[in-house]
Order: sequence, then structure tokens, then C-alpha cells
Amino acid sequence: MNKPIKATIIHLIVALLITTALIGVIYLLFGREVDTALILANKITVDIENKKEEVVTINTTKKTLETYPEYGTKYADIEIPAIDVNLPVYYGEDLQTLKKGVGHSSGSYFPGEGGSIVYMGHNFAGFFRRFGELEIGDSIKITTNYGVYNYRIYDLKLINETNVNAIPIQHDEEILMIFTCYPFNNVGYASQRYVVYAEVVEE
Repeated sequence: MNKPIKATIIHLIVALLITTALIGVIYLLFGREVDTALILANKITVDIENKKEEVVTINTTKKTLETYPEYGTKYADIEIPAIDVNLPVYYGEDLQTLKKGVGHSSGSYFPGEGGSIVYMGHNFAGFFRRFGELEIGDSIKITTNYGVYNYRIYDLKLINETNVNAIPIQHDEEILMIFTCYPFNNVGYASQRYVVYAEVVEE
């Protein structure tokens, strides 16, 4: 083997060893953050894929609205008397929208359409900090710009944020699902979600 080829092979081996060592050091220092980032990336991918399918099917149901709100706009108010909640509801789930009030997942149905509705809100004071006080049987009222809809809580669950199956999109049954971060007094990142499930009450 001539010297140039031998030198090139040695350089490649050294570069590989250095790269492997650097990756090892980075993972030791930031392993938890890397794992969290991968989990979040995976969750976002799953959510996007689910939403693609849901957006396609949402308008094929026999119950459709004449007009839909634009993303980021307010279209309703939600009242939960048991915990003194009266908040605006916005179509969208980005951070700016959630600062203003309750967000409505763009991959879910609207009240009155006959499918699953997914709402979310912060656990700050004035938002959903008192979610832990809710009980089965408590009422929820949503007043939209096209009608008033009443729901009754039938289940409460604490789930992991990656458990997207715990917030299923039903196409033939109207279920209201509202979630917030848990613990309720948490500051910063939280990996759990507290979910409230409510069914339609005909009035």
C-alpha cells in the first residue's frame, strides 16, 4: 500500500474516532434535552399526519358549517361555571393564540358538526389552573357565533403528552375534549396533560 493511500485511511479513521467521541460527549452533556427534542419532534410528526387526514375528512360529514372562521380568530366563548371559567375561544393552537384564550385544534371538528372537538388552554391563573376541581357531571357551555352548545363532563384523565390516542378524533360522535398542562402549578415544561371529556347535552 503506497504512502498517500495509507495516510488517507489513517486520516479517515482518526476523523471517525473524533466524531464518535464528540457525539458521545454531546449526548452525555445534553442527553435528556436530545431525548426530549426527539420525542417532541415525533409527536409533532404524528399530529401533523393525523391532522392531514382529519382536515380531508372533516367536511365530508353531513353536518357542515356554512362558513368557517379564519385561523387565529375568535369564534366562541366557553363557560365552565364550576370553576368560574369564561374565556374566548380562538380557532388555532399556536403559542400566540393560546396567550389570548382557549385554542381550538385545527385538526378537529367544530361544535354542532357531530365529531370530536379538541380545545386546549394554559394552566395559568385565569385560564385552566382550577381544572383539578372539576367533577363528572359538571357542565360546559360554548356560545359560538352560530349557536349555543351544552356539554356534560363524563370523564377526567391524566395522560402523557405523547399519548395522542387518548384524544381521539371521532367522526360520528360529538365529544368535547379539553386539555391543559399538568401539574396545574407547574412553571416551565410539563410532560403530562390533564384531559376533560364531555358529551353533548340536548336542550
